[in-house]
Amino acid sequence: MSRRRPPRVSGLVPVVKSSGPTSHDVVDKARRALKERRIGHTGTLDPMAEGLLLLCVGHATRLQQYLLGWNKTYHGLVRLGFATTTYDREGEAIEPSGAPPALDRQRLSGLETRFSGTFDQLPPPFSAKKVDGKKLYELARSGQPVPIEPKTVTVHSLELRSDSPAEIDLTVIASTGFYVRSLAHDIGRELGCGGYLHNLCRVAIGPYSIADALPQRVLESATDPDMIIRSDAWVPLDAVRLPFPEIIVNPAASERFVHGQEIVVLRPAVESIEPQSQVAVRSPDRSLLGIGTVGAVLARGRTLTVRPSMVLVEGRPGGSRS
Repeated sequence: MSRRRPPRVSGLVPVVKSSGPTSHDVVDKARRALKERRIGHTGTLDPMAEGLLLLCVGHATRLQQYLLGWNKTYHGLVRLGFATTTYDREGEAIEPSGAPPALDRQRLSGLETRFSGTFDQLPPPFSAKKVDGKKLYELARSGQPVPIEPKTVTVHSLELRSDSPAEIDLTVIASTGFYVRSLAHDIGRELGCGGYLHNLCRVAIGPYSIADALPQRVLESATDPDMIIRSDAWVPLDAVRLPFPEIIVNPAASERFVHGQEIVVLRPAVESIEPQSQVAVRSPDRSLLGIGTVGAVLARGRTLTVRPSMVLVEGRPGGSRS
């Protein structure tokens, strides 16, 4: 049996997606530019939306599910007066509709409180969320009933501003799985006049910012992979930041970890860690070895047992990987 060719490079490419293409379109552009098939992303952006798309390349695709743990920051514009079938400007007008109420600071503050914290949110009927293997937008477009189930989401920060009677500017920091389109729809419903998301930009995913990302046009025009790999936007595998604590282990523990064995970590230099929590495991030279799950926490946190839950490059205890 032939083995898949190992990736030429591994790391992250933060890309500024333009309005129009799908997230998968951008992944395809990256595959052509980098000449690498193993590329994925850490959260879909609707075609209408623009902003930060975090692409995982090569061995970094193993980190996708963990990078989803970062909160995401969005800027958007909500138009009031009617709702739409898609909860954005591309859908058909539906009820509720009507003249927007006065949007003074008191009313906006009430909306900020109403849609902050942890609550259940219904995804839009036209979305990439899957039910029984089919995307909701595929069911909706074929005229089939769309079984929408609420999902628990967390809004860490919500700021609403209005300089126009029929528009609300928003900035929201939310957990993965949060739909800004649903927020726009729910705000319109709460006000009784209907509302939809007119535009959206994702400006950050955890520590990764749109300010440091590669414009989509640069990705499209790249004639050599090194034009991307040597750019300021490229994040080497060992420089990837993950949404949980890091521990550095000695050479012997590094060797055991990359071979799938549980390790004991003395003086882990992390605080308030609990059993079953996840940690990023690094070798003495700070090479990222993989993700571990904490087993026992002993001696008031001064000793941990950690079992591998994902090893980036099996059998390699160290070494920099660009």
